Amino acid sequence: MKVTGLVGSPRKKGNTDLLIDKILEGANQVGSSTKKFYLYDLTILPCADCKKCLKELKCSENDDMQRIYKELDQSDVIIFGTPLYWNSMSAKMKLLIDRLRPYTVNNKLRGKKVILVIPSDEGYKACKDLIKLFKNIFNRLGMQLVESLCVKAHEKGEVLKQPKSLENAYTIGKSFGK
Repeated sequence: MKVTGLVGSPRKKGNTDLLIDKILEGANQVGSSTKKFYLYDLTILPCADCKKCLKELKCSENDDMQRIYKELDQSDVIIFGTPLYWNSMSAKMKLLIDRLRPYTVNNKLRGKKVILVIPSDEGYKACKDLIKLFKNIFNRLGMQLVESLCVKAHEKGEVLKQPKSLENAYTIGKSFGK
């Protein structure tokens, strides 16, 4: 099984990153191969609405999304991790989501499993609208949301003081064995 984590937070070793690391650690423990992308380290251009992807079944922009597309195509499980910003996702995660448009026609994400990770200062209740938005996106792409991990955490690394949240993330990862 191949598990890919997408870190949509600008904070390395922040709560989003740490939770995704724990999921990947659990997946590695049971023999899955894993890969992680820091979206803020990548050049992801906005969708230009050129509609070439609807005809060619792939995006014509030449940026780091080409690397991500290859990984997503080969992944069985994809982790989308973003802190809650203004009741929504981070800007880099939104850029990535907009660039998933080719998958609405090529169906290469259909059937893939998704884990959603959202740390937020306000906790789970504040994440409900974003979870609903992601569910709509995943449904459109034919993906299966299997787990949402919403943790109350704001300060960098705050989740390290929450062993139950870290254990939960690890357990989620372990559920994706070979």
